[in-house]
Amino acid sequence: MPITNQQAAGIAFLRHMYADPYFPDHLVDRGRAVLVRLCERIEAERPADTQALYVLTQEATEEFNALDEEFGAAGSGIETVAREWIADDFFRIASAYGFADADVEELIATRDW
Repeated sequence: MPITNQQAAGIAFLRHMYADPYFPDHLVDRGRAVLVRLCERIEAERPADTQALYVLTQEATEEFNALDEEFGAAGSGIETVAREWIADDFFRIASAYGFADADVEELIATRDW
C-alpha cells in the first residue's frame, strides 16, 4: 500500500546514509523499507494517541536493531551520526502524522544502537 500522507511521502528517508559510502546501499534500502512500512502501519491502524504511536515506532526500532547486526557484518554499523539520522526520520514521520509532541527518545526507546 503506498503512503498517502503527502508530508510523509515527501520524506527522503535515510538520505544522509545513502550519501555516505560507509553504509551499504542494500542495507540502507532495507532500513528505508522499515520506515515505509511504519508509515503504512500508521495509516492503516491510525493510532489514537502518542502511546499507541510508540508501540508502532518501537516495533520498527526492533527491525533496525536486527538490521544493525547486518551492518556490522558488512563492516559498517549504526553509529552515532546514523543514530541521529534515523531518530530524525522517526520524528519526521511522527510529525507528519500529527504527533509533533512525540518524544523522539520514546519513539525509538527499544533501540540497541
